[in-house]
Amino acid sequence: MNKVSYIDVEIVRKAVKALLKFSRGEDKNSLLEEDELLYLVIALKKVPQKPRHDKPIRIPIPHPIYVAENAEVCLFVKDHKGEGHKAAKSKVREERVAGISKVVGLSKLRTKYESHEAKRQLCNSYDMFAADERILPSLPKLLGKAFFKKKKQPVPVRLTGKDWAGQIRRACEATYLFWSGGNSLAIKVARSSQSEQQGVENTLAAIAAAVEKVPRKWDGVQAVFLKTADSVALPMYQVLPDAPTRIDQ
Repeated sequence: MNKVSYIDVEIVRKAVKALLKFSRGEDKNSLLEEDELLYLVIALKKVPQKPRHDKPIRIPIPHPIYVAENAEVCLFVKDHKGEGHKAAKSKVREERVAGISKVVGLSKLRTKYESHEAKRQLCNSYDMFAADERILPSLPKLLGKAFFKKKKQPVPVRLTGKDWAGQIRRACEATYLFWSGGNSLAIKVARSSQSEQQGVENTLAAIAAAVEKVPRKWDGVQAVFLKTADSVALPMYQVLPDAPTRIDQ
C-alpha cells in the first residue's frame, strides 16, 4: 500500500489496463481514430463549503495529455468592439506559437457563437481551450453547458507578458481541477493512446496533488474512481460513510 496516496498501485494499474482495453476495442493494438480520455473521479464526504471557482487548479502530471506541437488549441482573448483579436492572431502567427489553431475574441464569442449549436460545434472542434486569465470570469455564461459537460472549460494563460509560447506549452503540460460546487471532482488523467505505465503514473500523480486541495485531505475523501466518458466507474479506493454525530437532548 502506498502510504502517501492511500491507494494500492496494483489496483490503479488494473483499472488503467481495463479502461485502455475497453477504449481500444477488441484488438488491443489498434487505437480508435480519436483518443478517449481517462478521468479520475474523487467523491467527497461533504460538499465543500466554498463558492464555485471558475479558475482551475493546475495539476502537474509526468506525461502530458496534450503536446503543444500536436494539440488543437483554441485561444480566447480580450478585445474591445472587435479589436484586439487581430493583434493576437498576428502574434500567434509571427511567433509560431505551437498548438494554437484558432483565436477567438470575446466580442465574437458573444455574437458568432451565441446559439447552443454554435457553442456545441466550437466545443467539439478543438482538443482544449485556453483563455487570457483576465477574461476568465466572463466565460462561463458565454460558453454555456456544453463545455462543462465535456470537461473542456478554458484554462488560464498569462498574455500580458511576451512568452505566449511558454504559456501555451505550460498549459498543455498539466491537467486541471475545477471546483464545480458539487460533491465530486473529475480530472482528466490520460489518453487511450498513452501506455499503461503512463496512465498509472499520471493517475497517481493526479490523486496525490488533488487530495492535497480537498478540505481535510484524505479524511474528506469518500471514494476514488477511474473511468472513461462511456465506461462504468472502476473503484480504486472507498471508505464507509462517516457515522452521524449523536446529539443528546
